Amino acid sequence: MAKRGTGPDFVEALARGLDVLGCFDAAQPAMSLAEVAAATGLARPTARRLLLTLQQLGYVRSGAGTYTLTPQVLRLGMAYVSSLGLWDIARPHLADLVAHTHEPSSMAQLDGSDIVYVARVAVPKIITLRVDIGTRFPALQTSQGKVLLAALAPDELSAVLAQPSRSGLPPFVPRHPDDVAAELMTVRARGWALADEELAPGIRSVAVPVRDGAGTVRAAMNVTVHSAETSVDTLVEVHLPRLVRAAADVSAEWALWQARPKAEVSPDATGEPAAG
Repeated sequence: MAKRGTGPDFVEALARGLDVLGCFDAAQPAMSLAEVAAATGLARPTARRLLLTLQQLGYVRSGAGTYTLTPQVLRLGMAYVSSLGLWDIARPHLADLVAHTHEPSSMAQLDGSDIVYVARVAVPKIITLRVDIGTRFPALQTSQGKVLLAALAPDELSAVLAQPSRSGLPPFVPRHPDDVAAELMTVRARGWALADEELAPGIRSVAVPVRDGAGTVRAAMNVTVHSAETSVDTLVEVHLPRLVRAAADVSAEWALWQARPKAEVSPDATGEPAAG
């Protein structure tokens, strides 16, 4: 269950509805009423009313005694990405990068101790890692996650890594904090990160940061390859320079988008836009 707010303006019913949406993941894409109630800590009648409400709104569908999310849930996340202007800016650069590397490329942002994919351009592969918009992975096991973690202040990093992953993946082998700190220091210094079969056998990737207009790392872009097809040397020496240029172009265009002139036009007494 999500952390509860306080104060007279906190809407408990809305929080419970979000709890229901949040209890579905890759490990449990379909859940019964009893499973939803158990996962959210809600009484079965309350969970049932929330599920039926979400079903009427189009966010949930039911069948064979279980409930599943619908693609409409993506609108909630894409509204966030679109509000940043990041997806429209990144999409052509990701597509161009994939056209040159012939390997999938993605963009992710940090959410707790996980990364969440917010953009992706894939290519047909016989062996690949299943990734969709909204997919979560533990940040420390991914190149994008390492880039995003390396950008955090020490206190913030400790708080983030203390949070349990919500990816649904089995726990990975713990790493000593000194080893993590040393690797993230290297990532910070050289400006890119490598993950070599740390997330899944055969999967390796390289990632670089994407910065906003203030120079703050807000996302990461990667190129993912299969170890049987592409060596670490090829990934770093051939694909990484293209990735660096693509991320730099996205960052530069995003900074321009954020700096665009903004003006509010309010109607005058006649209902026509005021002159100014």
